[in-house]
Amino acid sequence: MLYLLSILLDRLLAPPPQAEKVAWLKGVTYAHRGLHGPGLPENALSAFAAAIEAGFGIECDVQRSSDGQAMVFHDWELDRLTAETGLVIERSAAKLGQIRIIGNDEDTIPSLRQLLDLVAGRVPLLIEVKTRPSTRIPAICLAVRRMLEGYRGPVAVMSFDPRVSRWFARHSSHVVRGLVMMEEGSRTLFARTRRHIMLWRAQPDFLAYDITDMPSRFAGSQQRRGFPVLTWTVNTPDLMQRALKHGDGPIAEGAGITKASRA
Repeated sequence: MLYLLSILLDRLLAPPPQAEKVAWLKGVTYAHRGLHGPGLPENALSAFAAAIEAGFGIECDVQRSSDGQAMVFHDWELDRLTAETGLVIERSAAKLGQIRIIGNDEDTIPSLRQLLDLVAGRVPLLIEVKTRPSTRIPAICLAVRRMLEGYRGPVAVMSFDPRVSRWFARHSSHVVRGLVMMEEGSRTLFARTRRHIMLWRAQPDFLAYDITDMPSRFAGSQQRRGFPVLTWTVNTPDLMQRALKHGDGPIAEGAGITKASRA
């Protein structure tokens, strides 16, 4: 009874996207944080350029600088990837743009604008918006949307935070938006209900699902309704096989993307 109710509520509160809006998402292998490796740091322009050259799509992470600019960087702190310390959000875009990324003397922290200029519509791009409970959702979403204005090329915004997809659904519905999800092995009634509630809140156009949870009853049901299901992080040949069997597009790195390049 509860399962049938959830199906009805899915149809009412989270209708599937128009097929033509999301068709480009499928059948693409996305380089997770760029095609990074020795000499090509993650989320750096060099790694993104390598992904473009290899014909892969790109996945990247975005957060705000202190002056409200969308910057491409994964960690909240600078410590792991640079010689600096402290929070990214405490530095201005100009200051962040001067900080070198460990692994390549030519790479500094890029802005989303720099990445968009580099990609220029040549490959599909997934922008994961990083948030915390204290994040000002309208501020980060506006920062991203401003950069996307006038951009010509396949691009989507996604986040673990359903508030991000919801904001784009309400204020910029033409932008393809996704909900990043993971089950962490929990398949209790409470966990299943929570996944549906997140879907209803987010109103996404696609899902980006933890590959270790695949195959998933929840993801499969949404896929059958018309939601593309991308999978992350595909980093071994075995996970790549699983991704190709159960998902619509792997977000891959390391041995996973090496396998894709040989396929």
